[in-house]
Amino acid sequence: MFGAERRLAQALAAWNAGDHGVALDLWAPLAHRGDARAQSNMGAAFLEGRGVERDPAKAADWLRRAAEQGDVGGQRNLALCYYEGWGVEQDQEAAARWYEKAAEQGDADAQDMLSWMRLLGGGCAQDYVAARQWAEKAAAQGRAGAMARLGDIHHNALGVPRDPALAAEWWERAAKLGHAEAQAMLGAAYLAGKGVARDRAQALHWLEQAEAGGAGELAAGFLKLARAEP
Repeated sequence: MFGAERRLAQALAAWNAGDHGVALDLWAPLAHRGDARAQSNMGAAFLEGRGVERDPAKAADWLRRAAEQGDVGGQRNLALCYYEGWGVEQDQEAAARWYEKAAEQGDADAQDMLSWMRLLGGGCAQDYVAARQWAEKAAAQGRAGAMARLGDIHHNALGVPRDPALAAEWWERAAKLGHAEAQAMLGAAYLAGKGVARDRAQALHWLEQAEAGGAGELAAGFLKLARAEP
């Protein structure tokens, strides 16, 4: 076991240094012997096309082996394969199942994605309460997208009482992490004085940040109003 752990550590160091071929040479024997972490990493390499030619079918095969042994990265990436139809037939229900397995193990990216799927009812039953709960778990691990989604949930009263102040609080947390859509919504909140004290300067600041960050379409109408004020 110690030898396998040492090889895994050496492979990860090589991978992080950009020596993908060296990492794969170290992972491959371990993966063929059934090591779940090595299988997961092989799958990720084939999925990304690093150190090998991109091959989604081989990626999905390795990821499935890892996922079925409970490897959280394998579960998350296998879910992505099903979600996108990479190497497997596209299957939103299978994606949701594997995301949930990874989310239950504490994977923040899986929690974030599962929250979004639960909110929309994509591949699983629409469930606003579960969407909020998974978003809260992902947000606690620093995921800005989950914070922005929580702002939307409280703003739109999705399974919770409408709470403009809490919505603005979540948007602000996401906005400070550079989430452009949250910046637009926070700017709009400052412009209207909903959940925060009305503040044109703050509105302009966040709306301009949103525009620069790629959410110009969402921010445009609010920016026009803010700039028109004397």
